Amino acid sequence: MKPFDVYPINPINIVKANGSTVWDAEGNAYLDLYGGHAVISIGHTHPHYVQRITEQLNRIAFYSNSVEIPIQRELARLLGEVSGKVDYDLFLCNSGAEANENALKLASFYNKRKKVIAFSKAFHGRTSLAVAATDNPSIVAPVNETDNIVFLPFNDEEALTSAFASYGEEISSVIVESIQGVGGIREASVSFLRLIRSLCDQYNAVFIADEVQCGYGRTGLFYAQDYSGVEADIYTMAKGMGNGFPIGAISISPKFKATYGSLGTTFGGIILHARQLWLFWRSSNKISLWKMLHKSAPILSMN
Repeated sequence: MKPFDVYPINPINIVKANGSTVWDAEGNAYLDLYGGHAVISIGHTHPHYVQRITEQLNRIAFYSNSVEIPIQRELARLLGEVSGKVDYDLFLCNSGAEANENALKLASFYNKRKKVIAFSKAFHGRTSLAVAATDNPSIVAPVNETDNIVFLPFNDEEALTSAFASYGEEISSVIVESIQGVGGIREASVSFLRLIRSLCDQYNAVFIADEVQCGYGRTGLFYAQDYSGVEADIYTMAKGMGNGFPIGAISISPKFKATYGSLGTTFGGIILHARQLWLFWRSSNKISLWKMLHKSAPILSMN
């Protein structure tokens, strides 16, 4: 057996990493501006990260969500505080694709509709519905194709308004990256995001902000979408959450009511996941630091 050849491989064997530097097998050092698909958020082998994961592994790494995991509740409280979404709920999963898949599914459960509006050059993942909402036909298999996804030009307010006028009562959700990553670092305008919010309110559709790449504090606000001055109904996140540890999540507004079995995962939110994230935010007074940075020095202003 050999690895399935689906990745274009760079001829570099990375064997060691520290901070923003990585070394190959020949001892050559590289400045890592890539972060392995944008996941390394606090630096490679950060001592706190390594210490806390090691400590938890020596206690217990895994038990399923069929038992109490109190650290999940504390983590939800902390993420609510740093994101400004204290009244939202948190669902933990394993990846950005899974986060988007669950967000789209939750939206459909909520309003019993099927149509999803997505945008040109969007990338939302490779699982069934997430890839159907991704604007790249080369990675959409025939089994993933559906008439339920409507692609519109990114930032085109006239096209968005027209789509809602045509079939607004059929639209379950609108999913958008406020800053497209794979699509070429394209920013959604404030007026475009506000229009999404307004039309979703008018037609009882769900506003999903895909923050997998642009969120989790990378723009100065916890969620890049929030520069618009309005809130999404669901925020999806992953990538930089775990600093290389596979974890994702969705932040869910109070309008959604949980029911047993509607969402679920074997590995999402396990003790090791939750403990690592919780300890990161609890250590070194990071919440106070985050609030100070957010208040005094926002990095990005979306116009």
